[in-house]
Amino acid sequence: AQQPGTPLSDQEYHQFFKFLRITIQATTACHLRELYGCKNSLVQRLDEYENHGVIPPGPICSELPGNPFFRNFCTFSLYRCLTKKYFLKV
Repeated sequence: AQQPGTPLSDQEYHQFFKFLRITIQATTACHLRELYGCKNSLVQRLDEYENHGVIPPGPICSELPGNPFFRNFCTFSLYRCLTKKYFLKV
């Protein structure tokens, strides 16, 4: 274990920035969704990319306890954006 206050190792920095880049990309996708809505062609392409080419029609079941069902993928994605749970899976 590293001493508190010491810099990260090269490998730790790689993991740190990898996570940071992914989070920034997820935040950017959420801003696009909030600005343009789910019917926007760019947002739809992102949704298709996330789901191997097809946007699930719904209802959507998630791993989230207590609120497992969403009426469609758009509602599910908006929920993830609002709660900043970007990597919550269906």
